[in-house]
Amino acid sequence: MRLPHPLIKGRLVRRYQRFLADVELDDGRLVTAHTPNTGSMQQCAMPGQPVLLSKSTNPLRKLAWSWELVKVNNHWVDINTHRANRVVEEALRGNLIPGLQYCSIRAEFPYSGSRIDFMLERPEEKILLEVKNVTLCCHPGIACFPDAATTRGQKHLRDLTAAARSGMRSVIFFLVQRREAESFMPADAIDAEYGRLLREALASGVEALAFRTVVSVHETCLGIRIPVHL
Repeated sequence: MRLPHPLIKGRLVRRYQRFLADVELDDGRLVTAHTPNTGSMQQCAMPGQPVLLSKSTNPLRKLAWSWELVKVNNHWVDINTHRANRVVEEALRGNLIPGLQYCSIRAEFPYSGSRIDFMLERPEEKILLEVKNVTLCCHPGIACFPDAATTRGQKHLRDLTAAARSGMRSVIFFLVQRREAESFMPADAIDAEYGRLLREALASGVEALAFRTVVSVHETCLGIRIPVHL
C-alpha cells in the first residue's frame, strides 16, 4: 500500500485531544496535524520522536497536515489505522495470505449489529475477517493489543465467537506494525476482558492470525506471519 507522497519530516511535540498532534518540522515550523488513530498510542506518541506527515491540497480540510508514521526503536511504525484494512485487502486481493486465497471480498459486512471488516466468499465457504491494527509491544519482541480498553473490540470478538459456534469460519487478524515483534499476545494488563474474550473465541473455533508489516517511507505492506501466544 503506497503512502502519500511526499512525506514531510518532523519531531513530535505533543499529541492531545486524541486527534491532534503538534509537530515541529525540520525547517522549524510548528504545525498541527490530524492523528488518524483513536488508541492511546503508547510508545508511539512520545515527545521528540521522529515523525512523517502528509499534507493535503484540499482547501476544505480543517487541518491540512496528517500524521502518517512515527519512528520507534529505529523502525518506522504506521499509525494510520484507516490504512490497516487497505493493507490487508491488498494482500487478500494478491492472494498473499495462506488459507484466505482466491476469495471474493466484501468490505464493512453487517453482522449482528456490527460491521465486520471483511466477508470473504468462495464456493466452499464464507469467512468473517476482522482486522486490528497493532502498534504496542507489551514486552521486548512481543506485540500486543489493545493499547486501551475497547468495548468495540470486545463486541467484535463476541460476534466472531457466535459466528464460529454457528458453523461459519471466523478470523481475527492482528496487523502488527512493530518490526521488532517476533510474536503476539493479548494486552491483559490493559484490557483483561479483551484477553478473556480472545481466549474464549479461539476455544470456540475462531482463528487468530498475526502478520508483521514492512513499513518504509514509501509503502506499508504485509510481511511475515508471527505466532499468537495466549
